Amino acid sequence: MVPSPHRVLAALATILAVVMAVFAFPVPASAGPVFTNPLNNSGPDPYMTWYNGNYYLMTTPWSGPLTMRRAPTIAELKIATPAAVFSAHATGRDKSIWAPEFHLLNGPNGQRWYIYYSAGDGDIESQRVHVLESSGLDPLGPYTYKGMVFGSNNWWGIDGSVVTIGGRLYFTWSGVPTVLWRDSDPHIYLVAMSNPWTVTGARTVISAPTYGWERQGTPMNEGPVAIQRDGRTFITYSASACQGPDYKIGQLTLTGTNPLDPAAWTKKSTPIFQRNDAAGVFGPAHHGFFKSPDGTQDWIVYHANDSASQGCGSTRTTRIQQITWNTDGTPNLGVPVSINTILAPPSGEPASSATPPLRLQSYNFPDRYVRHADLDARIDPAVNPLADSQWRLVPGLANSSGYVSFESVNYPGYFLRHSNYDFALVKNDGSTTFAADATFREVAGLADAGAKSYQSYNHPDRYVRHSNYLLRLDPITTATGRADATFRKAA
Repeated sequence: MVPSPHRVLAALATILAVVMAVFAFPVPASAGPVFTNPLNNSGPDPYMTWYNGNYYLMTTPWSGPLTMRRAPTIAELKIATPAAVFSAHATGRDKSIWAPEFHLLNGPNGQRWYIYYSAGDGDIESQRVHVLESSGLDPLGPYTYKGMVFGSNNWWGIDGSVVTIGGRLYFTWSGVPTVLWRDSDPHIYLVAMSNPWTVTGARTVISAPTYGWERQGTPMNEGPVAIQRDGRTFITYSASACQGPDYKIGQLTLTGTNPLDPAAWTKKSTPIFQRNDAAGVFGPAHHGFFKSPDGTQDWIVYHANDSASQGCGSTRTTRIQQITWNTDGTPNLGVPVSINTILAPPSGEPASSATPPLRLQSYNFPDRYVRHADLDARIDPAVNPLADSQWRLVPGLANSSGYVSFESVNYPGYFLRHSNYDFALVKNDGSTTFAADATFREVAGLADAGAKSYQSYNHPDRYVRHSNYLLRLDPITTATGRADATFRKAA
């Protein structure tokens, strides 16, 4: 049946109304490039914020200096070199350095950054939470050691964080009712603070691992962190053993008026963030929250493993994703996404200041460019889509001093990598082998000093070259080989 003109006009009017409704609301935009998780090769216990034009990220260092990454975009944060911000660890607090968090707080010296971290002498029973104070408003410091947060209280504790409720500062952490960690299951505690480095008064247990999902592997409540919205306070925390794939996130809601009254906190009976086997994400927990650069979005930063068999060590990597809010005003963390999921960056992120994408033009076949096709690497003319032949030249994954790696523009997180002297576009798996295979020294062109050639990092007698239009890693001994191994950078 042919529709009448009136029905056609009505349908068009409906479509137009929908389109106008869609465009009646501004959609937050970001100038930064898309990205994939993870943000690093190893990054347990992450904490992150946006401040004054940059993201800042800290993770567990285990030993040595506390470090911080800084960059204006997520894409650049992924390749940023960690900067040491504090290394004066005295004996007794120089081992098992875990879970640093940093907060901008008002203290006796005005606004300062405070870093809270766990450390001890190597015996888990010695773990306590320590605090540093910045000399100014630069998150990179310098910092001064202020002391052990618990003062004269002989409280075991890890994973310290702070929250301001009703104008008063509180400290929350994972501790035990007794002096010794081995005598009890870790609980979530809260105590008032007289200043950003000193607790005052009695501590209060606000959560214990009572539900079955909090007791998988080992009964555990740890890693508490606050998130607040519309005058409401929530403390989310990690539950069960970090050694297994069922490490997850639970939620407490302040439903009373006195935060130090245990009855003022209501625990959600089910976890709010947990393993996603279909996406290959296991043990997603120890986390923090941060705002997008324009302040319109809330994001979670957390660590997770790629395999159910990985545990509580350096295999954990830092990941981020946007969160939303339920109609009842509680946070909705969603489900952890696959590391293959391409994500738009946080809203309001500035344009990347990194080197713009480039193309590699063959020296002896100037109509052809290095590109990926079905994840293979070759040189072709008239590449369509153009992005298949565009690369971000980033600091070398294995050595950032004088070396480079080639990251795909339209497959972020994928790099040109050699294997058995052949090339392909491969997802960075975070291994040292991958990093070495994907790293090259940029040198003067072997056939033309005005162009470039790329020497392998782990096979320095070999260079990137094309042969029958396919990319290979070969020794170069002939004039033809030198031409095949020479490329010009093009826009």
